[in-house]
Amino acid sequence: MTTTPSLPEGFAELEPYVEDWARATRQERYEMRLSKTMKELDAFYDAIAPRAEEAITHLNGLALDNLPDTELRLLRLLYSLVLVSYAVNVFEQPRIPDSGAAFFDTLVEPAV
Repeated sequence: MTTTPSLPEGFAELEPYVEDWARATRQERYEMRLSKTMKELDAFYDAIAPRAEEAITHLNGLALDNLPDTELRLLRLLYSLVLVSYAVNVFEQPRIPDSGAAFFDTLVEPAV
Protein backbone atom coordinates (compact mmCIF):
# COMPACT_ATOMS: atom_id res chain seq x y z
CA MET A 1 0.00 0.00 0.00
CA THR A 2 1.39 3.39 -0.95
CA THR A 3 0.49 6.59 0.77
CA THR A 4 0.37 10.00 -0.77
CA PRO A 5 3.12 12.21 0.63
CA SER A 6 1.84 15.17 2.60
CA LEU A 7 5.00 17.22 1.95
CA PRO A 8 6.86 18.14 -1.24
CA GLU A 9 9.36 15.71 -2.73
CA GLY A 10 12.62 15.79 -0.83
CA PHE A 11 11.08 16.47 2.58
CA ALA A 12 9.78 12.97 3.39
CA GLU A 13 11.78 12.68 6.64
CA LEU A 14 9.67 15.54 8.06
CA GLU A 15 6.40 13.62 7.53
CA PRO A 16 6.21 12.48 11.20
CA TYR A 17 5.78 16.12 12.26
CA VAL A 18 2.97 17.08 9.89
CA GLU A 19 0.06 15.85 11.98
CA ASP A 20 1.08 17.78 15.09
CA TRP A 21 2.81 20.82 13.64
CA ALA A 22 1.31 21.74 10.23
CA ARG A 23 -1.50 23.59 12.01
CA ALA A 24 -3.52 26.25 10.20
CA THR A 25 -3.42 28.94 12.86
CA ARG A 26 -0.89 30.45 15.20
CA GLN A 27 -3.17 29.68 18.13
CA GLU A 28 -3.23 25.98 17.23
CA ARG A 29 0.55 25.95 16.90
CA TYR A 30 0.97 27.69 20.26
CA GLU A 31 -1.41 25.24 21.96
CA MET A 32 0.59 22.38 20.45
CA ARG A 33 3.80 23.90 21.85
CA LEU A 34 2.25 24.09 25.31
CA SER A 35 1.13 20.46 25.10
CA LYS A 36 4.62 19.15 24.35
CA THR A 37 7.56 18.32 26.60
CA MET A 38 10.92 19.96 26.02
CA LYS A 39 12.21 16.63 24.71
CA GLU A 40 9.48 16.65 22.06
CA LEU A 41 10.08 20.31 21.22
CA ASP A 42 13.82 19.68 20.92
CA ALA A 43 13.18 16.72 18.59
CA PHE A 44 10.92 18.80 16.35
CA TYR A 45 13.39 21.69 16.31
CA ASP A 46 16.35 19.40 15.58
CA ALA A 47 14.48 17.81 12.65
CA ILE A 48 13.14 20.98 11.03
CA ALA A 49 15.81 23.64 11.68
CA PRO A 50 18.53 22.05 9.52
CA ARG A 51 16.06 21.89 6.61
CA ALA A 52 14.60 25.40 7.04
CA GLU A 53 16.82 27.16 4.50
CA GLU A 54 16.13 24.46 1.93
CA ALA A 55 12.39 24.67 2.64
CA ILE A 56 12.44 28.46 2.25
CA THR A 57 14.32 28.13 -1.03
CA HIS A 58 11.75 25.57 -2.21
CA LEU A 59 8.87 27.92 -1.33
CA ASN A 60 10.46 31.08 -2.74
CA GLY A 61 8.83 32.18 -5.95
CA LEU A 62 5.57 30.39 -5.25
CA ALA A 63 2.40 32.42 -4.77
CA LEU A 64 1.70 32.19 -1.04
CA ASP A 65 -2.02 32.71 -1.56
CA ASN A 66 -2.23 29.71 -3.91
CA LEU A 67 0.17 27.08 -2.55
CA PRO A 68 -0.42 23.42 -3.28
CA ASP A 69 -1.39 21.50 -0.13
CA THR A 70 2.04 19.86 0.15
CA GLU A 71 3.83 23.23 0.07
CA LEU A 72 1.28 24.75 2.46
CA ARG A 73 2.06 22.03 5.00
CA LEU A 74 5.78 22.71 4.60
CA LEU A 75 5.18 26.44 5.18
CA ARG A 76 3.17 25.66 8.30
CA LEU A 77 6.02 23.50 9.61
CA LEU A 78 8.27 26.55 9.20
CA TYR A 79 5.76 28.67 11.10
CA SER A 80 5.82 26.09 13.89
CA LEU A 81 9.62 26.09 13.84
CA VAL A 82 9.62 29.83 14.56
CA LEU A 83 7.21 29.37 17.46
CA VAL A 84 9.11 26.39 18.88
CA SER A 85 12.50 28.07 18.47
CA TYR A 86 11.66 30.52 21.27
CA ALA A 87 10.87 27.67 23.65
CA VAL A 88 14.02 25.77 22.68
CA ASN A 89 16.56 28.59 22.34
CA VAL A 90 15.29 31.31 24.66
CA PHE A 91 12.84 30.12 27.31
CA GLU A 92 14.08 26.52 27.68
CA GLN A 93 10.50 25.55 28.47
CA PRO A 94 7.23 25.42 26.50
CA ARG A 95 5.66 28.34 28.38
CA ILE A 96 6.86 31.92 28.47
CA PRO A 97 8.69 32.31 31.81
CA ASP A 98 7.18 34.47 34.52
CA SER A 99 3.93 34.87 32.62
CA GLY A 100 1.82 33.29 35.36
CA ALA A 101 -1.74 32.74 34.26
CA ALA A 102 -1.49 35.34 31.49
CA PHE A 103 -2.43 34.24 28.00
CA PHE A 104 -3.55 35.76 24.75
CA ASP A 105 -5.96 34.66 22.09
CA THR A 106 -5.44 35.45 18.46
CA LEU A 107 -8.69 36.82 17.10
CA VAL A 108 -7.52 37.32 13.53
CA GLU A 109 -4.69 35.61 11.70
CA PRO A 110 -2.38 37.96 9.81
CA ALA A 111 -2.60 37.86 6.04
CA VAL A 112 0.07 35.67 4.50
